[in-house]
Amino acid sequence: MSEIAPALLVGFAAVLGLLVGSFLNVVVHRVPRGESVVSPPSACPGCGVPIRARHNVPVLGWLVLRGRCYDCASPISVRYPLVEAGTGALFALAAERFADHPVTLAAYLVFAAAAVALALIDLDVHRLPNVIVGPSYGVLAVLLAFGADGSGLERAAWGTAALFAFFLLVALVAPGAMGFGDVKLAGVVGGMTAYLSWGAFLTSAFGAFLLGAVVGLVLIVGGRAGRRTAVPFGPFMLIAAWGSILGASGLGDLYLARLGI
Repeated sequence: MSEIAPALLVGFAAVLGLLVGSFLNVVVHRVPRGESVVSPPSACPGCGVPIRARHNVPVLGWLVLRGRCYDCASPISVRYPLVEAGTGALFALAAERFADHPVTLAAYLVFAAAAVALALIDLDVHRLPNVIVGPSYGVLAVLLAFGADGSGLERAAWGTAALFAFFLLVALVAPGAMGFGDVKLAGVVGGMTAYLSWGAFLTSAFGAFLLGAVVGLVLIVGGRAGRRTAVPFGPFMLIAAWGSILGASGLGDLYLARLGI
């Protein structure tokens, strides 16, 4: 592939990510409430006036409006453009990572969109909705199956089963330490990381618990949480997974190499 083609792919993925990020803002707001993500059109929560198409352009719309509703001047959360920009950046990084494997790239773009939505919903309401996690299994499995990597697909199946089983064991042995939403998400994360390598799988799994421990300690020291405060674990799993996917998997590969595996 020429040098120009990957650059165009990354640029296209970034724009697609901005658009998808705009839709994910709707998903994050409505799915926990059991509302349709298709209708009615997005509207200002303050005055109820539907958002005009020219103001609905990802990131730019918020900047043009200076973070306020065009009709009632109510403030619009900065999280909206940040989600759009963040999704665009994640799509671009995924495109650069899988530029030579378009079908595999499609799978990881779907996983990226699901990861953004699930992480934010878990932070907001401490839930990982089945309506997002459940279909992810089937959609991602089909896309990876067309990725023409038999060994990767076999690892993905084992990784899905292994991480699901481990989280299920934790949830059963220590009730309250792990939610069943985390157990179901673990299967998706295990499959998407093991597809790349066992090092990626190991880095992701260990990284999630390390991130959770560090953030929990910081919150306790800062007086923002106590020992029994429930902290959503989904975002840690997803951040660690994407860190591993985008380059940190070498840590796990190095560890396995030292073990002679």
